[in-house]
Amino acid sequence: MENALSPTASLDEVERRLAMPLVEAMTTQRAVRRLLPDPVDPAIVERCIELALEAPTGSNGQNWEFVVVTERATKERLGAQYRRAWAVYGAAGERLRGRDEATARILRSVRWQVDNFADLPVLVVCCLRGGARLPFVPSPPIAASSHYGSIYPSVQNLLLAARAIGLGASLITLPLWSHTVARRILGLPLSVEPCCIVPLGWPRGRYGPKHRRPVDEVIHHERYGTRRSTTAGPRA
Repeated sequence: MENALSPTASLDEVERRLAMPLVEAMTTQRAVRRLLPDPVDPAIVERCIELALEAPTGSNGQNWEFVVVTERATKERLGAQYRRAWAVYGAAGERLRGRDEATARILRSVRWQVDNFADLPVLVVCCLRGGARLPFVPSPPIAASSHYGSIYPSVQNLLLAARAIGLGASLITLPLWSHTVARRILGLPLSVEPCCIVPLGWPRGRYGPKHRRPVDEVIHHERYGTRRSTTAGPRA
């Protein structure tokens, strides 16, 4: 695995890192929450978002919007929302699964991010323009999946670009638990919905392999619960 990229690396070096094989980027990508406070070149952030725009959107609407936050005052206000939400969800997670070491490790990582949120160098708030779902208007579940299907492919592109470059990144939603407050903090009109935040920065740790369930445990054939026979011969 390559050494961590220097915060002062040239854009040519960034482009070289972006040529990382896709399989390597996918298999070593993980949520990196502990970040250094060192600034990130705005051109690198812009390049990551440029690659995020290569993702598909519903009906090719290209209705993403990205708010890049670097001012401490704004990060502190979003961080206050994060702390309020974490006080509920984090406590529930610690109570229900805190004795599991893998889960406890994740909870400690999130707690660090909550406590140091204003020191994270860049927050990319990923938003959707138009078609916002109103809580008081009934809609079928398919409406939600279709709506958010226009933002999360681009978020994954952003995360993969960050991985290739060597930036730490993660996908979080708790600071946006109140869309009303988030809109006020970010100056968003009602026509633009904040969906998630991707903090970006130079990692304190490093990327690498992670544990995942075996593929045969998650694939169902034709109907849920039907597994492929282990005695079946090779497929043509």
